[in-house]
Amino acid sequence: MEMHEEKMVVTPDGMELFHIRDIPGDPKAIIVLVHGLAEHCGRYDYVVQKLNDFGYGVYRFDNRGHGRSGGKRGYLDDFQKFIDDADLFVDRAKKENPELPIFMLGHSMGGFITAGYGAKYPGKLKGQIFSGPVIIELPIFETLKEMDVENAPETPIPNSLSALICRDRRVVEDYENDPLVLKETTLKLLTNVFIDGVAWLGEKLENYTYPCLILHGGDDQIVDNASAHYLYEHISSKDKGIKIYDAFFHEILNEAEKDQVLSDIQRWIEKRI
Repeated sequence: MEMHEEKMVVTPDGMELFHIRDIPGDPKAIIVLVHGLAEHCGRYDYVVQKLNDFGYGVYRFDNRGHGRSGGKRGYLDDFQKFIDDADLFVDRAKKENPELPIFMLGHSMGGFITAGYGAKYPGKLKGQIFSGPVIIELPIFETLKEMDVENAPETPIPNSLSALICRDRRVVEDYENDPLVLKETTLKLLTNVFIDGVAWLGEKLENYTYPCLILHGGDDQIVDNASAHYLYEHISSKDKGIKIYDAFFHEILNEAEKDQVLSDIQRWIEKRI
């Protein structure tokens, strides 16, 4: 019996996180989906439908400070909270589906969270899939180091990269017109995740041993695919794969050829369940 559920889940530190659960009849696996910076889990309806069609249940949620979840908009004081929030949904997925293998799929900043999760919480998942993950320091955030995050942590930083997310202009327009997509984030979140968090992750990658599939756009101008190669080269996984999609922009799951990406994900998962 198919199930669609939307609810608020409360974290141990009292934060309300918006959560959607979509389970097909007789599921073969569960995927915990982690979205990227400034966006929200509602942008993944098509992806979820396809994953459901493949026979996979999907747990997705809005990161704190994003979408319909609680927290100051676009603000975060500790990147570990993102990672621990993801663990909350892994635990829910495992408790509610004790017989099924659990995977995690993370896009962009969600890829950072996914990699961080893999390093911090070994042995809980069957594997992980990455879409355009942020693993290394990005040139677009270099100027953050010159800003005074200690005295002005809530300094607003405009979300100005929308034209680069996808080659499909309709996707860009939908993103720009989406009331749940953040128009700005904060200096504290960006510094904490993309500088401090990335530095922490770099020291932990050798602890990462999950089976994983690393996917990235060949013409990604937001997160260069050097990030995907760095992840592939620095983890300790014996079972790892990488694929770069020529000419794709950052949101490979929203490009016109997205079904190709989703089929690649399906083939990878089917061999591991």
